[in-house]
Amino acid sequence: MQELVMTLDCPDRPGIMHTLTGAVVAARGNITELQQFSSPDSGRFFTRIAVEGMELEVLRTRINDIAQDLGANFQVHDATRPTRTLLLASKAGHCVNDLLFRWRGGELPVEIVGLMANHEVLASMAEFYSVPFTHHVVLPETKADFEAEVMRVVEEQQVELVVLARYMQILSPELCDHLAGRAINIHHSFLPGFKGANPYRQAHTRGVKLIGATAHFVTSDLDEGPIIEQNVIRVDHTMSVSKLVRKGQAQESQTLAEAVRLFAEHRVLSDGHRTVIFR
Repeated sequence: MQELVMTLDCPDRPGIMHTLTGAVVAARGNITELQQFSSPDSGRFFTRIAVEGMELEVLRTRINDIAQDLGANFQVHDATRPTRTLLLASKAGHCVNDLLFRWRGGELPVEIVGLMANHEVLASMAEFYSVPFTHHVVLPETKADFEAEVMRVVEEQQVELVVLARYMQILSPELCDHLAGRAINIHHSFLPGFKGANPYRQAHTRGVKLIGATAHFVTSDLDEGPIIEQNVIRVDHTMSVSKLVRKGQAQESQTLAEAVRLFAEHRVLSDGHRTVIFR
């Protein structure tokens, strides 16, 4: 029997969990993990349930009948099958290397099917990890061609998650819409925020005390997508710009890897502009 994960969200009302767990038990399934949340802001109910002792299609059929009555969105996943993932990158290799290392080490439940970049400097890294690598120069006149190639790879490789691992290009609204809910980006986050070139130098100049990183879903609103994971660390006046960069890149890598893990384990549910994270 498969190890399954079911996620569901619907308008909140009494008796939802009783109905769902009753359906699993009636089919002789065993619940190994259960988390739930009722949002007072949106009025919606969210749950993630891990089940063993049932076939995927059996559970899907049982929940489908209930979901129609609840007006629910739901998915049933094989928990043992890795999430097919495509990486997009530019020149910086810290996030790419971290993801590939964790993947090869069995830490991330993903299958990385390729690395696509707008520069070729990461070709040797992809070769080291035996990951297919493609390089396309992205200019205003070639951007549409590259994005069309991304969409082609996503469809042909049945990609379930696209990770912008420091991909330093703004995606078009069309590609953002095509990848809605299955593309994750990482960017630095400071207090106050520093945009544009050399953010760590700006942070050093202003004498910030905290630096960090934010991983979020990609939307057509730049860096405004629902947040999945965030981290910060304390810094001080003794640290040079290069040390801030090293510490910041470490936070970016860690934060992005955790967001990928949460997504691949089906622990991230959307609640409007926010996310519900079942850790």
